[in-house]
Amino acid sequence: MQKLFLVVLLSLASLSLTAQRTSVEEYIEQFKDIAMSEMKRSGVPASITLAQGILESESGNSILVKKSNNHFGIKCKSNWTGETVTHDDDENSECFRVYQSAEESYRDHSDFLNAGMRYRSLFNLNPADYSGWARGLKKAGYATNPRYPDLLIKHIEQYNLQQYSLMVLNKLSDTPVARTEAIAPLSPEASKTEISNGANETELNSEGTDKVRIVNKAKCVFAKKGTSLLVIANKHHLDLSKLMDYNDLAVDGLLEKDQLIYLQKKSKTGEKDYYIVEEGESLHDISQKIAVQLKYLMEYNDLKSKADLQVKRKLFLRPALQQGKNLKEENKAKDQVIAPK
Repeated sequence: MQKLFLVVLLSLASLSLTAQRTSVEEYIEQFKDIAMSEMKRSGVPASITLAQGILESESGNSILVKKSNNHFGIKCKSNWTGETVTHDDDENSECFRVYQSAEESYRDHSDFLNAGMRYRSLFNLNPADYSGWARGLKKAGYATNPRYPDLLIKHIEQYNLQQYSLMVLNKLSDTPVARTEAIAPLSPEASKTEISNGANETELNSEGTDKVRIVNKAKCVFAKKGTSLLVIANKHHLDLSKLMDYNDLAVDGLLEKDQLIYLQKKSKTGEKDYYIVEEGESLHDISQKIAVQLKYLMEYNDLKSKADLQVKRKLFLRPALQQGKNLKEENKAKDQVIAPK
């Protein structure tokens, strides 16, 4: 009788532990929004982040997660100054990072990949290329298991994790995701500004954001929509806040259009006296194209940042000169005859 009682107790305990385990589907539902948010902020595909989380944390059920909120098995490394915990992995009692929350672990995972030189090439891949990312992580040394890429790919395909990457990408592009690229190329000749309206954005090749060029005396790179600002900042050893300031940007994340991104402050004046507005351009578009700070474009032309610009309007690129006053009056006259919307 006593033995039967013990068997029943053990069975109940086993059932209780099983009930408390998080399923893969529950894990995905709990962390998919964080993975998508991190993709927008850092450029790491949400599908890869979720697959790694599932694999490394046993869907949130591993002993390491319970002890440390460490969902990606990131070890301490020499630059880690936070709390630590020991855990048996490839060797006994290895040092792992401790996080206050799962969200903190997800963010550090993105930053860890962004900051690592050995992972840099991954950010030149199409963000929809989960196979390339999975194999690239193994090649870069993220894990020792030779089957690591295959396991990630299996999780992505079995649980349709790719949909979360596509959700982020589809917000940034009107074209099929299959044609979306993470990094846009630009030839060295594109930095020349002798053409009438700034940098020549039609001369593109495969150099990407590694190629630094000069527009109006300011260093910059060319990046396509879908490129992470954080990736660019880390690649060129800049604080993200400074990079955003240099480019008159208020929100970080993935770029929503192709553009030049400056690695230092743009100039206060243009290389020419004025710029001729083209179809669909905003003041910010023009500021990025000709490397003139947005606030000075606004000041020289008595405009607000969200102003609607008439095609072929002349914008001053320097403090109004005497000969420019006639142009200002000419612009005012043009603005007055624009038909109301």
